[in-house]
Amino acid sequence: MKNIGKITLLTILLMGVVSCGGPTNNPSSFDPNNNALNYQWEDTTKPIVSEKGSITFNITAAKNALALDYNNMKVFTDLYDSTNVKINWKNLSGTQYSTQKSLILSKPDSYPDAIYHAGFTNKELIQYGTQRKVIVAIDEYLDYMPNFKAILEARPDVRYALSSPDGHIYSLPRIEEMGLKQYPNLLFINKEWVGKLIDQNKIDFVSKDQLKDGLRLTRGQYKEILRLFKDLDINGDGNANDEIPLSFVHGNWQGNESDLLASFGIPENKDHKTIVNGKVIFTVQDTKWRTAVSELSTWVRDGLIDMAAFEDTQDAFLSKGKVVEGGHQRLGSFYWWEMETVISPSDQQNYICMQPLVDDETQKQYVGVSNELEIEKGVCVVFNKTENKEILLTYLDRFYDPYTSAQINYGPKGIVFEEELVDGKLVTKELPEGVTTDELRLKNAPMGCIYLSEEQWENNVEMEPRAVLRLERLEAYEKPYTYENATSIPNINYTLEEINTLATKETTLSSAIERQFVEWMISGNGISDTAWENFQSTLVAAGIETVKEINQAGYDRYLAN
Repeated sequence: MKNIGKITLLTILLMGVVSCGGPTNNPSSFDPNNNALNYQWEDTTKPIVSEKGSITFNITAAKNALALDYNNMKVFTDLYDSTNVKINWKNLSGTQYSTQKSLILSKPDSYPDAIYHAGFTNKELIQYGTQRKVIVAIDEYLDYMPNFKAILEARPDVRYALSSPDGHIYSLPRIEEMGLKQYPNLLFINKEWVGKLIDQNKIDFVSKDQLKDGLRLTRGQYKEILRLFKDLDINGDGNANDEIPLSFVHGNWQGNESDLLASFGIPENKDHKTIVNGKVIFTVQDTKWRTAVSELSTWVRDGLIDMAAFEDTQDAFLSKGKVVEGGHQRLGSFYWWEMETVISPSDQQNYICMQPLVDDETQKQYVGVSNELEIEKGVCVVFNKTENKEILLTYLDRFYDPYTSAQINYGPKGIVFEEELVDGKLVTKELPEGVTTDELRLKNAPMGCIYLSEEQWENNVEMEPRAVLRLERLEAYEKPYTYENATSIPNINYTLEEINTLATKETTLSSAIERQFVEWMISGNGISDTAWENFQSTLVAAGIETVKEINQAGYDRYLAN
């Protein structure tokens, strides 16, 4: 980005629009109140600078593979039209960014002006903010960010969540509050296949009139259904070996196996860590977790659980829900965020949402809560070397306008939303024929920096129908069965010493748990007393008690604040 500085209006007229070859000044020489760009930040409905394209910033962005080039994405071209601030987007795939992130940060002379979808951890925010002063302390520029400043003033919990140990905020967040992320799994089953089992007198514990959303089965009954899905040519394609009884994506943030393990009476989530009655616990220290893994490993061995679930990507899993040649389904049951993303539209009427599985011994139902946070920090960072930081931050502040946030999150007016507001709200358009909601969104919505709280859903944005449906399903079939007094681990502010300790010990601990869990699940042999004792010793050696102590201390401070 090139700095216009205090150039006279006459000089600008002679020079034309400033480009990458233009002159630069020291960043500190920019005076927001007296500059040739006519920069203004107070009126969020007007352009930020008077001359379109008179100032340009370079932003590196990790982009979804299905998304359009950000330089051509309507959300961003519309922002250019309304702000006059030009952004040169350097698009990287998620994989490219993860492999190049360290390289990008190791070359100060070639830093971009900002990184979008930066994915900075607490440790990185301290490392590049507090210690090296490489990234901007956003809170020092709030006067030029009216939208974001108003959020922080109205929401001290947000400010607390975003603050580093030194009290500064070094990144812009993503905040989407819908009450969805704590429950990332719902269980679905092919009711057509179950109906065939009833017709063939293969099962007698469920009737056809029960085959609707809210089906309640014990784990033993469910296991029997999966066994029959496996043994029979239930989809009628002449091949008794292509049915997938149960699948999920192991360890994924959504659609993982946590609720299946929770049915044994533990508050499981993908981190194996949660808060119960105000105390941080690890489920992997509970003997019920041992029982769950021992039993479920036999499901894998017997082909009831898809072995590929432990290695497939999210995209590979989603392909299993599409009909194959001849119009036949292969997927009997699955855990996912929503059924509509997985199953082909022509087959969606054949699947129903179940209640959590009932434990055969206790007759109780349990689900845990995830630690996925609705306030995500580290989403966008701005570099201190950037010239005219105030202008860039005012531009990024526009992302936190409720109507802009909605379009960044779902897609622009004219494509995803109607052009005109209805009762002050953005209203979604009908989907084009042959296009799914996910396809339209992933192509046209960059996501990232947004603020959509309860207030925005009430006043500014109509919630998309599938989100409404998912909330209804959660209220009916998931939330009532939350493990008693279990809660997510919130946004905790750790000290620098704690962050450094956790950075080492949590990585070691997570690796030890992951390695042993997968090994046990695919072995099909259960867990012997000796193996269990050795595992517990491994957890202690990896620092599980230290991790719990640090998490507990941070949580206690969180409650005190």
